[in-house]
Amino acid sequence: MARKLRIQYPGAIYHIMNRGDRREPIFKDDEDRQLFLKSLEQTCGKTGWQVHAYCLMPNHFHFVLETPNANLVAGMKWLLGTYTGRFNRRHKLSGHLFGGRYKALVVDGSGGYLKTVCDYVHLNPVRARLISREEPLHRFRWSSYPWYLQRPARRPAWLRVGRLLGETGIPRDSAAGRRQFAAAMAERRAAESGGEYQALRRGWCLGGKEFRRELLAQMLERMGASHYGEERHETDEEKAQRLVRAELKRRGWREAELGLRRKGDAGKVAMARRLRAETTMTFQWMAARLAMGSGSNVANLLAAKQKAEQIKT
Repeated sequence: MARKLRIQYPGAIYHIMNRGDRREPIFKDDEDRQLFLKSLEQTCGKTGWQVHAYCLMPNHFHFVLETPNANLVAGMKWLLGTYTGRFNRRHKLSGHLFGGRYKALVVDGSGGYLKTVCDYVHLNPVRARLISREEPLHRFRWSSYPWYLQRPARRPAWLRVGRLLGETGIPRDSAAGRRQFAAAMAERRAAESGGEYQALRRGWCLGGKEFRRELLAQMLERMGASHYGEERHETDEEKAQRLVRAELKRRGWREAELGLRRKGDAGKVAMARRLRAETTMTFQWMAARLAMGSGSNVANLLAAKQKAEQIKT
């Protein structure tokens, strides 16, 4: 079956959106929302993503992210799979949580397009009438907008506010600047008609003509028989391979020793823990790369190690 091309390159900016299967809720309560944000935080730690805006709606989510490394596909696979597993375990469910593939609109980082898409995300609760016309926008807790009004020390480390503030004409992240941002958003809210977002809702990219031409050139180079273009995963795997080589060197091991040492060797477990913490590689990949048997064996070893450490503390 043909699949839509995922365009990936260092420094790319995306508007990401995904809905629940059959448009059903993906958050049953606030604990689920916290669980999703924790999963997003962990994904950013693994991939280096920088989030410019997010909004959690009852049956879908939006976020605007920047990928310093070309790793959108690997990161989204980990995020959606991890949150689905955690949601299902918490509610004693099984099966799909999200419906179909996520939408990833590529955003031009110049010309004010980032501000357009972030405004769209932050004003979602207004359009959905999740807050009344009289309520201030920051009363909706489950978007990044309230964080923009907080001091830097109180914000999540993975939320990058400076770029949007700059595009709003605010040179400094100060108390005065944050008040200016709130006033600008109130003005934007009052003037919103919805028509200005047609290209964002229906298109595959948001940007100027030159930006669109560059993306089309990338797509033509990557056309394949199985889908619109071949999705590449090398970036995250290369990072994982580099970590393994570094760990082997640190321990003074040769590559062949991975096959000679037992599957549950403490050094191998330590390598797997680092891979789990810093990359999006699967347990199956770790098992094959570190000669640790099956993916389930790696998962069990890591769980046992974590449990032992919790008992000690």
